[in-house]
Amino acid sequence: MTRFLVVLDVDSTLIEQEAIELLADEAGSGPAVAAITDRAMAGELDFAASLTERVATLAGLDEGCCARVGARITLTAGARELVEAVHAAGGAVGVVSGGFHELLDPIAAELGLDHHRANRLEVAEGRFTGRTLGPVIDAEAKEVALREWAADRGVPLARTVAIGDGANDLRMLAAAGLGVAFIAKPIVRERAHVSIARRDLRDVLPLLGLRG
Repeated sequence: MTRFLVVLDVDSTLIEQEAIELLADEAGSGPAVAAITDRAMAGELDFAASLTERVATLAGLDEGCCARVGARITLTAGARELVEAVHAAGGAVGVVSGGFHELLDPIAAELGLDHHRANRLEVAEGRFTGRTLGPVIDAEAKEVALREWAADRGVPLARTVAIGDGANDLRMLAAAGLGVAFIAKPIVRERAHVSIARRDLRDVLPLLGLRG
């Protein structure tokens, strides 16, 4: 039986970087995409619309760039220890991302995550088309993932924890029994149940009654 569920955002939470910005660097659109990301995470832009605009700049990029980009991704301090501690205590860990499966899948496998969900980039003849496939993972989709994974495991929402930094995390933070703002934008710090200001996910452990 799963005792509790922890769901994390990925970009700037589980990992140090914003995946879309790393891909945009490969496409030569890094500064413009970074500016759009900042506004979206601050709640100034609709996330789905901003994602469409940012992904469009990746059109023509060789899908093989994901290996290069993946090598530049670094886990946030304490990420591995958090996952291990939650598993040792009988909990499950999921991550849900406005980023992309192409970069998230290897991380999920490395950490032994129980659930992961992200956007998927459309590819034609080995190159990105500048579009995504399927429903966009936005604020609503993040909340849905939290609720779905909890229900599948028989975990009441009161025993769920959500951790994120941007405006598109607000709905899952509100739905969880405990919503944690992690090095977050002001709008997220204001609405979360608790805020962590140090970039170390081990700081979440005391909130769960766990030790690293």
